Amino acid sequence: MSRKPKTDNTVYENIKLDIPAGEEWTYQIEGMKAPVIGKPVEDAVKKKVIVVIVLVIAIALSIFFSVRAVHSDTYNFEQLENGWQFSKFSNPGDITEITVDYAEGDTSKPITEIREYAFNCDDKLTSITIGKTVEKIDGKSFYSVWNLQNIYVDKENENYCDVDGVLYNKDMTEVICYPIDHDFYLREKAGYKEELWKDSEDYDEKYIESVQTYKIPETVVKIGELAFNYANLVTVYFPEGLETVETMAFFKCWDLAHIITYGAKGEYNSLPDTLRYIGSDAFAYNQGLDYMFIPASVEYIGHHAFWDTVYKEDGELKGVSVMNVERSEEDFKASVESGDHWLPSYDWKLLKKTISVNYSSVRDPLGA
Repeated sequence: MSRKPKTDNTVYENIKLDIPAGEEWTYQIEGMKAPVIGKPVEDAVKKKVIVVIVLVIAIALSIFFSVRAVHSDTYNFEQLENGWQFSKFSNPGDITEITVDYAEGDTSKPITEIREYAFNCDDKLTSITIGKTVEKIDGKSFYSVWNLQNIYVDKENENYCDVDGVLYNKDMTEVICYPIDHDFYLREKAGYKEELWKDSEDYDEKYIESVQTYKIPETVVKIGELAFNYANLVTVYFPEGLETVETMAFFKCWDLAHIITYGAKGEYNSLPDTLRYIGSDAFAYNQGLDYMFIPASVEYIGHHAFWDTVYKEDGELKGVSVMNVERSEEDFKASVESGDHWLPSYDWKLLKKTISVNYSSVRDPLGA
């Protein structure tokens, strides 16, 4: 059964407004608002001003709270059982010096630990001071802090110290960090107004000795992880007694050309006779080196330890083109633990070819 809709049979008469000629756009019907065509809406300018003011205030507040958020995240701390950890520094862009001592500036919150990568990839910091309360610093804390010139340590700190801006543990048995831009500091200290390059006519042995040479103290037995990463050095003196060169210790020290050991035996070429451990990527990308001698004392060589220290130029091998090993081949393979690709390799046709090893070799004399 369907229902038909009602039909409205009402007859409406045409309604005609009697509007005087010429008043079509301004005529006001009784009880209705006058037309606005051709003239501004009442208070329109005032309303526009109010809208603009509200927008400006909203944008200003947004920027204000955004900036506060950035600055509140500049320093990140985490509470530990024995103090506070300095876990992350995010430079807002204008901080060049920092002291790590108390969380949030509160002396009741001593910082006892600096976490790995805490300053990672910062390009503004030039100086970091370690406060007296710090007990533990991860060596990776200062990785890729590009313009860092010095790390200073409060003299009351019982765990760490610095030697002219280079970080060590307190008894100076381990070098922890040689800041990447320490040569800038040394350059100014030596009276040079600008950095000198190899093709400069003023670049000489005096410049190399005062700016690009570092002598690791004789007390050191360990070079820490990433300790010299990206350092602008040409010559480094290793102490006789050194036992460990940790992972990535000299990673991408492009200009490092000379490793000299010094001690009771005088000075001699390459790694010390006391060295036992060479970490992964320890000397990776050091294309300035052209000689390497692995003494019989070495028991471990990590993967890619000498990666990309050889290269081809005009069809000729440059860099570490042969590896000199004091042990015999049989003894080396039986006694030394080595990781994948520890030897340098170079492009050969469409392949990577490993350099040859000179087993049972005798150390080249210094300057040979």
